Amino acid sequence: MTAGNRGPTGPELLRELGAVLADLPVFLAAPLVRRRHLRWGATDEELAAALPGDALFPDAPFRATRAITVAAPPERVWPWLVQAGSGRAGWYSDDLLDNLGRPSASALVEEWQHVEIGGWVPMSPFGTPTERTAFRVAEIDAPHRLLWTKPDSSWAWRLTPTADGGTRLLTRVSAVFDRSHPAAAAAGRLLMEFGDFAMQRRMLRGIKSRAEAGGPGGHAVGR
Repeated sequence: MTAGNRGPTGPELLRELGAVLADLPVFLAAPLVRRRHLRWGATDEELAAALPGDALFPDAPFRATRAITVAAPPERVWPWLVQAGSGRAGWYSDDLLDNLGRPSASALVEEWQHVEIGGWVPMSPFGTPTERTAFRVAEIDAPHRLLWTKPDSSWAWRLTPTADGGTRLLTRVSAVFDRSHPAAAAAGRLLMEFGDFAMQRRMLRGIKSRAEAGGPGGHAVGR
């Protein structure tokens, strides 16, 4: 069983707990620095750039555009992105919170490299994916653009090569909240306002560290 699907060992669980505790101040302070974290790492140009999915929720009350520079070309970053998801490689984030403690993959897995339009990207490890518990792949332009969508949100990715052979990894999350279901809307809002920044920042850094560790010759592939 590959990481992303198996339960954590004792040391892994302790590391995951430590990661959550380290992120706790970020979770709690997120609303206080909202204007800054909604554009964490992104330049003015990146903030204004059009990305796939923008037209789906043009007036989304929550929209976050974030970016990071990776010292690896898009071809080496892309495989880590496309294998993300619960029951797959995980989210490279706080595994204790978003993957039931199952450690995110530290190697590429061939069976998770094949994505297609309409395919599921599960957010929950429980049961069959649904439109409430998973994104669907809505757009693919390997290795440069990827779009995941749900009825209430979109999650876009753009990988742009840099002059020195690296990648600018840009992501944008747009979310709306169904006012006809106040409790669900409030829960969704709390999750995005308090949880999204810390988790997504750790995910971006997780992708960066994995892609950079692969070296110029590529990545290990696990099974």
